[in-house]
Amino acid sequence: MPEGDTIHLVATRLHAALAGRRLARTDLRVPRLATTDLGGRAVTAVAARGKHLLLRVDGDLTLHSHLRMDGSWHLYRSGERWRGGPDWQIRAVLESEEWTAVGYRLPLLELFPTREEGERLGHLGPDPLTDEWDPDEALRRLTADPARSISEALLDQRVIAGIGNIFRCELCFLRGIHPDAPVGAVKDPGALVALVKRVFEANRGTGSQVTTGDPRGGQAHHVYGRRGAPCRRCRTPIQRREMTAGAEGERVTYWCPSCQRE
Repeated sequence: MPEGDTIHLVATRLHAALAGRRLARTDLRVPRLATTDLGGRAVTAVAARGKHLLLRVDGDLTLHSHLRMDGSWHLYRSGERWRGGPDWQIRAVLESEEWTAVGYRLPLLELFPTREEGERLGHLGPDPLTDEWDPDEALRRLTADPARSISEALLDQRVIAGIGNIFRCELCFLRGIHPDAPVGAVKDPGALVALVKRVFEANRGTGSQVTTGDPRGGQAHHVYGRRGAPCRRCRTPIQRREMTAGAEGERVTYWCPSCQRE
């Protein structure tokens, strides 16, 4: 699943192409929006909150989408061939004079008044890539349940919005925390919150979740996707374990048993 930095990058690109431009044609291919026409409305902004994408048009309307595991948004110049998948996978088409945004395989697409964004997304925790980022509130939410495992807490979007499986595994490694450790046993959780902000900022323009500083293939992560490979710090083989599948898809945990002792 795309993590928060990727969704912010998508929002940035859509905003640059569509904001301030009037939509000439729209086609929303989900049952509840099948008769909705946003043509003639100007896009006022495209923003992200955690893993949620918010495309606002004049008239106090927000088109809200969530990519989950398979969704994606593609931008094409007017007249360019669409290449995001077969036509039957298209869920949204937003066409301006110069650009066309096409949403493929979107599992969530809904339209609601922009004034309701706070109510509908108010459950989300602080987002490291918004101006409203509040590290104190993030720390309060992270430490609210000391008995909860740090893995569960980091994946909970009500704690910090935007963290996905890659960042969860990498954050735990970088702080030397075993993924099963209870939150109450984590030394200096404030430093973990500060690290969240740093890794998100480092990736906000790439959407690649690089945590080693090396974006080359196979070099971007310390533990994620490296089962059996030697730890970059101590050479101990990286371990992998499947987690219970949730609403957002199957999760796996990667960690170094030497650098992240129980």
